[in-house]
Amino acid sequence: MTDPFKEAEATRKVLTVPEDAEGRIDAWLAATLAGDFSRNRIKALIEEGAVLVNGAAVGEPKRKVHPGDRVEIALPEPRDPEPQAEDIPIDVLYEDDDLIVLVKPAGLVVHPGAGNWTGTLVNALIHHCGKTLSGIGGVRRPGIVHRLDKETSGVMVVAKNDAAHRHLSDQFADHGRTGPLERAYQAVVWGRPRQLKGTIDAPLGRGNDRTKRAVKHEDADDAREAITHYEVVERYGEAPDATSLASLVECHLETGRTHQIRVHMAHIGHPLVGDPEYGAAFKTKANRLPDEARDVVNGFRRQALHAFMLQFEHPATGETMHFEAPPPEDLERLILALRAVENTTKP
Repeated sequence: MTDPFKEAEATRKVLTVPEDAEGRIDAWLAATLAGDFSRNRIKALIEEGAVLVNGAAVGEPKRKVHPGDRVEIALPEPRDPEPQAEDIPIDVLYEDDDLIVLVKPAGLVVHPGAGNWTGTLVNALIHHCGKTLSGIGGVRRPGIVHRLDKETSGVMVVAKNDAAHRHLSDQFADHGRTGPLERAYQAVVWGRPRQLKGTIDAPLGRGNDRTKRAVKHEDADDAREAITHYEVVERYGEAPDATSLASLVECHLETGRTHQIRVHMAHIGHPLVGDPEYGAAFKTKANRLPDEARDVVNGFRRQALHAFMLQFEHPATGETMHFEAPPPEDLERLILALRAVENTTKP
């Protein structure tokens, strides 16, 4: 078949169905345009009357294709986003036509929602990226493929077009099992896990309220697989019996559930320092610290969690992209204060 886009304009693509083609038009288009449009996006275009076959609107995604059909796709200009652009500074590590990698600060919500309709990372990205956002699902907005809790800092990647969004989403859904995707976090936890290196395999589901999560029996209706690999990197205030007041732990996610690291570490008895939801009962442990370290811990008002490393495959080039970000100032201050506690050790 000759170049299917030889007649294409900026907002129009024209293809000729080859002799061996068969099946539904939405499936055929999704396969033919793999990487450019998702099947859901193609269905939406068909239902909007933007796909013509031999000059007539298709109307139904299930319409069969026939050899020799002339298929024309009219691409509407991306609509302005519903979230509005806001001039919020962001720390950009890398950016090109397909994606942007940044360091999200603690305190910044990723996506607009109840109670946070403005002042989010999405608002900041719409302002920063401007016209370089070619549209996710026909709307000029950034494609969020993973999230960090409001009070968790760290590295994130965001898609700038449909093809990148689809490719990155597939990588995160695969959890790096067949590709280079990898996510690593630093967490300061109370105490010290008995095993300095291990795996927490405990399904998660909804807790007692709609915002919290809890470890569930695997047969529970809302149980979802959750696996965290951890390793103790530093131990603070270690006693002769090998217990510690606190530890710096590196966590690698095999799955990416809401609050996964926070719930898993609390589940094994070592919640994150500063975690108001899963570690509140451990707050008084700060009283066992020297005055200076105790003041720093008591002044730390969020969960001590930082997504320091992210690795993924670039959706356009196939290159493995690797990014790291050091702990932010508040977390670094916490770590330094705990390192000053007597008998701090590094494995």
